[in-house]
Amino acid sequence: VQLQASGGGLVQAGGSLRLSCTASGFSLDYYYIAWFRQAPGKEREGVSCIIMSGSSAFYADPVKGRFTMYRDDAKNTVYLQMNSLRPEDTAVYDCAADSSPCGMLLNTKRDYRYDYRGQGTLVTVSS
Repeated sequence: VQLQASGGGLVQAGGSLRLSCTASGFSLDYYYIAWFRQAPGKEREGVSCIIMSGSSAFYADPVKGRFTMYRDDAKNTVYLQMNSLRPEDTAVYDCAADSSPCGMLLNTKRDYRYDYRGQGTLVTVSS
């Protein structure tokens, strides 16, 4: 049973990346899924969160209009499409699945005990 984040890499400013958060051994259907990031020397922050049905997603102000989160239940995967990337998007991104709604989930700290949590994937945006 695990949650795995992947898709990070090095990209130039203005480019795009798609992160994946894939579950094995359990279904993501019954969880809210959130993406977080932590840049060097900065606090971890909630980036986006999608509700169970996938019909709505919420985004932090710095990424609104550039990032899109969506679910593929057939693949038991949640994606974070990141467009128009900026150097300030450079961070380790990780995902978490939890029964807490997005409003709460996005404000959790690193030591919160998520139902499931994936390891981080590094995104580096060069200027």
